[in-house]
Amino acid sequence: MKLKSKLGNIGTSIFSVMTELANKYNAINLSQGFPDFEVSPELIELVNFFMKKGYNQYAPMPGIFELRKVISDKIKNIHNKFYNPDTELTITAGATQALYTAISVLINVGDEVVMFEPVYDSYAPAVLSNGGIPVFVKLKEPDYNIPWNQVIEKISDKTKLIILNSPHNPTGKVLNEDDIKELESISKDRDIFIISDEVYEHIVFDNKRHISLCESEILSKKTFVISSFGKTFHTTGWKIGYCAAPEYLSKEFRKLHQFVVFAVNTPIQYAYSTYLADSKNYLYLNNFYQVKRDFFRELMKSSNFKLFQVEGTYFQLMDYSNISNLKDVEFSEYLTKEVGIAVIPLSPFYNSDYEGKVIRICFAKRDEILKKSAEKLKSI
Repeated sequence: MKLKSKLGNIGTSIFSVMTELANKYNAINLSQGFPDFEVSPELIELVNFFMKKGYNQYAPMPGIFELRKVISDKIKNIHNKFYNPDTELTITAGATQALYTAISVLINVGDEVVMFEPVYDSYAPAVLSNGGIPVFVKLKEPDYNIPWNQVIEKISDKTKLIILNSPHNPTGKVLNEDDIKELESISKDRDIFIISDEVYEHIVFDNKRHISLCESEILSKKTFVISSFGKTFHTTGWKIGYCAAPEYLSKEFRKLHQFVVFAVNTPIQYAYSTYLADSKNYLYLNNFYQVKRDFFRELMKSSNFKLFQVEGTYFQLMDYSNISNLKDVEFSEYLTKEVGIAVIPLSPFYNSDYEGKVIRICFAKRDEILKKSAEKLKSI
């Protein structure tokens, strides 16, 4: 039987490829973005507590109210924006599912979606699978600022959606107030929706502040704000996230959500609802990861790599043009097989040919792992 693929030119994610390669060659895995520290014992105990209490059956489709209420309170306290936990917040099976569902709500055949390269690898496939057309705008190197004049040039009468990610994976760039004003100006009198991927919302450095799109009176009315708990609580394998959106958008989101997963892990939702209520469990992360960033950058000072600025996330971009003429995928394979360090090449984050010599590493690792990694990388 013949099957026409919706994603004919798309293969296995680079994250899966590099992690498999890391395992095969017993390399230190700085590729996939997951922390290697222990999860809070308190959070583990809370999950166990609610399991033993019998909270093991289906949760309500939008998520348990207790968790939605705590998220609502958190957003109100940090961003001064109220989302009704009954009608405007939905608990999802991670941010990736939330992104796919939100894109599916908005995109029909022929709709255009503006996204920024280097772009996280799940956005374009979700658009394509719904018959949409990705429209790519390249961030300006070396600071990876958004070229708003080019965004305006790319917008057409078919533009339905703009997808933003801040703090940005893989560059670590954080949106500022000027970016918000530009986006407000572009979208104010246009029927364009926005998806704001904010999974690294609590990992911002150098006294900068994460500006959520929900803070804008203009933007919040047409935006799906998506985040998750995996990056925040070192629990990427638990796959629970959430979507905040005005009621008319959340209503459509839930229509699809119920037929994708219906509901997500019940005892973990209860555990998060208790743990998230204490802000000290996440407000420490900015300083925690800034120390990690600075520690790794100091270790790499004498290396032949050139390190880009990092404003947020737990990723560091590094230019290897002083070391090798290999293309970034080949160089990443070399590092994994011969040096024992698995990294992510930047080219898979681009739709078009990318000739840059840049790799991404994850510094959400224990100090001894970062030390060992830096020693290997400095030997090149």
